[in-house]
Amino acid sequence: MLNEPTLDKLHEMRLRGMADAFRQQLRNASMSGLSFEERFGMLVEAEYSRRRDSLMDRLFAKAGLKIGDACMEGIEYHPDRKLDRELLSSLATCSYIRERRDVILVGATGAGKTYIACALGNAACRNYNTVRYKRLPELLTDLSIARGDGTIKKLLNQYKKKISLLILDEWMLTPLGGSAALDLLEIIEARHQNASTIFVSQCGPAGWHEQIDDGRVADAILDRIVHNAYEIVIDGEDSMRWRKSFKRKASKKL
Repeated sequence: MLNEPTLDKLHEMRLRGMADAFRQQLRNASMSGLSFEERFGMLVEAEYSRRRDSLMDRLFAKAGLKIGDACMEGIEYHPDRKLDRELLSSLATCSYIRERRDVILVGATGAGKTYIACALGNAACRNYNTVRYKRLPELLTDLSIARGDGTIKKLLNQYKKKISLLILDEWMLTPLGGSAALDLLEIIEARHQNASTIFVSQCGPAGWHEQIDDGRVADAILDRIVHNAYEIVIDGEDSMRWRKSFKRKASKKL
């Protein structure tokens, strides 16, 4: 067929979406009633959609979200949690990423901090932002190894401006000092007003300072975060783990 070379060339140029749409047009007799511009527009739209879908798949894969299916619609607004629905709805639009502002999520163990952080990460991916989820202890280990094998500069560059949204879980859970504190400061400094970070912590900024050995480094880190961040404090008489466990047990009895 005369069309086969065209299809082969489309595949060779990696225009698979356009090739599939063209093949469908050839099989659909009703397409002959459309103008060239209309049919060509449909081919372009098919290729564009395929590429956008492929990009989103890659963004989700690279994000490494701890709770991959977390979504803003899944957040539970129990009265005792005292969550600001309006603020969270605003954050879901990713306006804070465009404004290059940060988010501080504070709550006790089991409060659902990580779920909300991952839900925001999910929303960011769906808006075609680059996202990375990382536990701070894991990041500090990576930094220590990189400093030892001479790849510290390369690793630091990965976390600076290339990632639109960096989610740091277990933030300031353990004491921090020495080169680790300085490396962390370099990342925070580079991202300050250039990219967004979500800090997920069991305590608020007031408790972070005492976790950092060097007071001057602590001042520098906090100064670059607290004045440019939205803060969400999650209350709650019961942990989200308990609530979900209770729901499962109750559903089994029904």
